[in-house]
Amino acid sequence: LAPEISGKQLELLKEIVPRLSRVAVLGTTANPGNAQALREIELAAGAFGVQVQYLDVRGPKDIETAFRAATKGRADAVVALASPVLNSQRTQVVELAIKSRLPAIYWATEFVEAGGLMTYSVSFTDLFRRAATYVDKILKGAKPADLPVEQPTKFEFIINLKTAKQIGLTIPQSVLYRAGKVIK
Repeated sequence: LAPEISGKQLELLKEIVPRLSRVAVLGTTANPGNAQALREIELAAGAFGVQVQYLDVRGPKDIETAFRAATKGRADAVVALASPVLNSQRTQVVELAIKSRLPAIYWATEFVEAGGLMTYSVSFTDLFRRAATYVDKILKGAKPADLPVEQPTKFEFIINLKTAKQIGLTIPQSVLYRAGKVIK
């Protein structure tokens, strides 16, 4: 789902952490989209002069290890890629990011609702609505192979100011103005 947004996520982190020089990227190599998302992050990182530390999280036991490695690697922030492991353990991921005082951006709104700092992602609500139109067309006789493949067109940018305060981070007004939702 739109791996290109990974570069935008890094750009947003760079805006809220101007001194950003190292970013830890949490993902799962078993997730096919993570390789492309990581390439997008590396491209953006090159443009911003940021070093990338990829940390493979294959199971729940790897999450704490990944955060220790991020801290040891002097990461200034975290990008969490789409991963069933990270999603199922999102409370632990969010808590460790806060405990490590690492600004983090996530791939889904649920992370911010669980206390994460921010998300920039596709609007899953919009994707679900659009999927329903495909189901409707198929039920009315359309052949699935004849339906066009569409890319996401709606995105969500949400910031949690409570979390920003917890980790001692001030979000610039220019970034807050762009957020579709701000949790206070």
